[in-house]
Amino acid sequence: MENPMESGSLPAQDSNLAKLKAFLTNAVSHEFTQVSTSPTERATLVRDGLTKAYEQTGLKLPESLRVQLFRDILNDLIGFGPIQSLLDDPEINEVMVNHPNKVYVERQGKLIETSVKFDGDAHIMRIIERIISPLGRRVDTDSPMVDARLPDGSRVNAVIPPVALDGPMLTIRKFSKSRFTIDQLIEFDTLTRTMADFLKACVMGRLNIVVSGGTGSGKTSLLNVLSSFIPETERVVTIEDSAELRLDQDHVVRMESRPPDIDGRGQVTIRDMVRNSLRMRPDRIIVGECRGGEALDMLQAMNTGHDGSLTTLHANSPRDALMRLETMVLMAGMELPLKVIRQQVASAVDLVVHQSRLKNGPRKITAISEVAGMEGDTIVMSDIFKFEQTGVSPEGEVLGYFRPTGIRPMFSPRLEAVGYRLSAEMFSTGNIQPPTTGRHKK
Repeated sequence: MENPMESGSLPAQDSNLAKLKAFLTNAVSHEFTQVSTSPTERATLVRDGLTKAYEQTGLKLPESLRVQLFRDILNDLIGFGPIQSLLDDPEINEVMVNHPNKVYVERQGKLIETSVKFDGDAHIMRIIERIISPLGRRVDTDSPMVDARLPDGSRVNAVIPPVALDGPMLTIRKFSKSRFTIDQLIEFDTLTRTMADFLKACVMGRLNIVVSGGTGSGKTSLLNVLSSFIPETERVVTIEDSAELRLDQDHVVRMESRPPDIDGRGQVTIRDMVRNSLRMRPDRIIVGECRGGEALDMLQAMNTGHDGSLTTLHANSPRDALMRLETMVLMAGMELPLKVIRQQVASAVDLVVHQSRLKNGPRKITAISEVAGMEGDTIVMSDIFKFEQTGVSPEGEVLGYFRPTGIRPMFSPRLEAVGYRLSAEMFSTGNIQPPTTGRHKK
């Protein structure tokens, strides 16, 4: 290829820099694609090739610009293009590409527009293809939506035209490299020490727990923390759509759903795995998220000796979580009367832990509610702990406090029978944490 710069001067326009980038990329890409090595070795090959090609141009760019140029080319060839730096940033939880010139991130619970830009729709499509190709997935006009996972476990969703009206879109929920502990959640003001002790007793006492909340509220992180209380002596089966749970126990069996191949065959659903898990002698079953008919199988497992099971679902409140469970049971295709479904839910679920993402980002457990049984055709629920919002600070931070409601849960005797005696002070309405400003964010 002809040298894009006849002189050795600094490019005066962005178009000249783009030409140089294209020249260097072409100079190393052919040789690079002919080898099959580890990521580290490929990175070394690309850097060496770039250095040689750059020296041939005779250009003398400022060192900071040259380093940035090399980094951009390296990310394009073996990384995920312009968003690689965002994926490498530990403070960023989510990356959202709405348009080549509109890339947003979530940092500490807040949406922020970045200066990152793609060259165009075709550039975004190349990155999408790089993500999904190694997984055997496809995305095209016949199948314009795809879910995938990065090598580090981060969840990826891509949507392209004709469904995406303004061009291809990419959303990446990053996989946290460190698992939160209960002490960290307390430090973040997600809950109080009293609430943490109560939840630990409930998990170790083998109560069936549903974690509910909205998108991005931290349900999976909380599920990870709750699962850490499961004793080492128990056999745990985890079932997920996209593997995110990380349990430290030795006796853990992990399963992940599988989408159909390009011919529509080979699909393995959450429901398939829940059914199969019952044949695997589990002490506990953990379903990463209930979304459909698997809710019926999960409830039946909870009602047939698999106490201590855990799952999450999307909902706006603890009451809404039970209504969502009813709807998902109906999705299983069983013609069951609504009262029978509610009896199944009331009998299976002991506790609903609701987590919310409040204004400006902080995540808090806003309610811990007991499922107390049935009265007529209605499921009875009792809030044990609640977060009371009292206002908003001048800086926009949520003000409020956690408090017990004064109600002692009906399942207390079950916990006492296995050695967990809950003090009356734990549920006293005077046991209130000082007001929080929401300053600690996860």
